[in-house]
Amino acid sequence: MAGREAIDADAALDRDVDPVARASEYQQMLLGVLGDRDPVEVQSRLPDDIEAIVAEAGSHLRTRPAPGEWSVLELVGHLLDAEIVLAARYRWVLAHDEPALVGYDQDLWVDRLGHQDDDPAEMLALLRELKGSNLRLWAKTSESDHARVGVHAERGPESFDLSFRMLAGHGLFHTAQMRRTLAQVAGS
Repeated sequence: MAGREAIDADAALDRDVDPVARASEYQQMLLGVLGDRDPVEVQSRLPDDIEAIVAEAGSHLRTRPAPGEWSVLELVGHLLDAEIVLAARYRWVLAHDEPALVGYDQDLWVDRLGHQDDDPAEMLALLRELKGSNLRLWAKTSESDHARVGVHAERGPESFDLSFRMLAGHGLFHTAQMRRTLAQVAGS
């Protein structure tokens, strides 16, 4: 991680970084949140970390901290959506030469896919399965596979390795957001 600023996940929550309008800054923020941590270890722990937060949330699981902000359950849905999208991107990058990687509007996905009304146990089970599949894919691929590149619509060239590390930072960022959300809604 030489030359990259390490960022505490809670401090990153206070940054206003639009993932589309300021794509490079967003990418660096996620990598900074990951820091020197092993992305495999971070991603392996994510389902258990989320499950613990969901259990702690209890009756506050679907409570939004403010209009336009996501509840803990909607954040779970967002993390599930990201895992689904990255599962496809990883496979495109590995199977094709420099494929186009389509971006997605995370707010539309959370809203239109109705995550606020989803069953948390089903979401967690699917997240756990997808995460396991993606970690097994990572483990069975070579360093040269990790270097394969796709071209993201908003951020340009991204290797399998870069996408994998960004997803680890993304998970840390949003679990911190879940904890903050829960503290806000439980305290009100």
